[in-house]
Amino acid sequence: MITNEQREKLRGWFAGRIPDDLFEELTELTVDREEITVIGRIPEPRLTQDAPDAEREAALESRVREFRERTREERMAVAREAEHRFGRKVSWGVECGGRRALFTHVAAPVMTRLRQPERQVLDTLIAGGVARSRSDALAWCVRLVQRHTDDWLAELRDSLAHVQRVRAQGPDAETDRTPPADDEE
Repeated sequence: MITNEQREKLRGWFAGRIPDDLFEELTELTVDREEITVIGRIPEPRLTQDAPDAEREAALESRVREFRERTREERMAVAREAEHRFGRKVSWGVECGGRRALFTHVAAPVMTRLRQPERQVLDTLIAGGVARSRSDALAWCVRLVQRHTDDWLAELRDSLAHVQRVRAQGPDAETDRTPPADDEE
């Protein structure tokens, strides 16, 4: 679990390290044990206001692809430095015209010990065409839970941050490790 202060320092590092002309704005930075995901806003393509939806979609897709190719070397340099510094892979994405596109991301294997009833839920999602595999079905379930429990998860994260602050104030946080004086003679 990363604290708010650590997240702020990480965001500050990326804000300072990413070239000024890479994004219009650094819109999101998320982090977990394996990955840091950096998402920035890029300019929308110039189109007429009455441009058809198909033209708008094609222009957005082209803009995202162009940005990805043009900035690859710059993003890779920042990612190498960040991966060395923070010990996590860096993934990139953009927002453009209300659309979000991720270029790279880590698909971390998760160890699970599901019993038959849980496996049957996953198999039902596969049979229903919601997912292609159990792994896909599990990811779908996680996204569903995430969507419906954002408030609860936010409260839990706040509680964990509080626990970390209290733990940091404990006896192990002392800088003076001198043992107490023995008053007995």
